[in-house]
Amino acid sequence: MIKQTLLGLAVTVIPMLAAAHSKSEATTPANGATVSDVSELSMRFDDPMRIISVTLISPDGNIDIERETGMDPATEFRAMPVEALEPGSYRFDWRGMASDGHPMQGSFSFTVAE
Repeated sequence: MIKQTLLGLAVTVIPMLAAAHSKSEATTPANGATVSDVSELSMRFDDPMRIISVTLISPDGNIDIERETGMDPATEFRAMPVEALEPGSYRFDWRGMASDGHPMQGSFSFTVAE
């Protein structure tokens, strides 16, 4: 009887925990995309997210970006590269705080074509 009760509790609680966190719905550029130019870096979330830190990384190191979105929780985050991106591969890393208080992090990658 105890095993059935614990199993029932786990089946009820686990989906609620999985749904508790915001998740990224879309990025610009799209993850894995090859693009000719990047004028905006953006992420869209299904629930407000406070983006704490962002880094754009190339094979040569970090690239300067300017945040357009502030530190308030939002469903969309936007930033722009300070200078035109050279051809090559890039990774955008982010860390944030979901509306339920859990720390979140993620990344997406893209390539700028020659």
